[in-house]
Amino acid sequence: MAERLSLRAFLEADLDVLDRLCTDPEALGAFEWHGFVDPKIRRRRFEKDSYVGEDSTALAVTVDGEVAGLVSWRGLDYAGPKGTCLEVGVALLPEHRGNGLGAQAHRVLVDHLFRYTTVHRLEARVESGNLAEERTLEKVGFRREGVLREVCWRDGAWRDGVIYGLLRADA
Repeated sequence: MAERLSLRAFLEADLDVLDRLCTDPEALGAFEWHGFVDPKIRRRRFEKDSYVGEDSTALAVTVDGEVAGLVSWRGLDYAGPKGTCLEVGVALLPEHRGNGLGAQAHRVLVDHLFRYTTVHRLEARVESGNLAEERTLEKVGFRREGVLREVCWRDGAWRDGVIYGLLRADA
């Protein structure tokens, strides 16, 4: 793959991309669009902490310098110490989907988190039926762990979710 994918903090110049995620149903795709939200919500989060926070973080995915989407993680409170289990996600803009960049972004994110944090377990949740994302997670090494019945509301119906996990020892 000739394209150079990297992660970086969001910049003020990226605010139009963040706005697009709130105002354009195609930007996130059918499985992630849950309706319109306050179009300034992402700008306010940027103003607060540039999306790098103690409880959750999002970074820009860039391909050859152009913002192609985002990666994110947030802490999950299970019985272990804070920061040992994170839920992760990747969202690419439509013009960057379908060419392997999702798997590459997941790999870069996994490498980053296992290299620079004390996380032990990563989780990813995907709506049942999102086969492309399920295949991507499995390519990266995540294991399908179970089905969460009717866990999300989208497009007028309750939908099942699938949970995937990846342990540091498996990466």
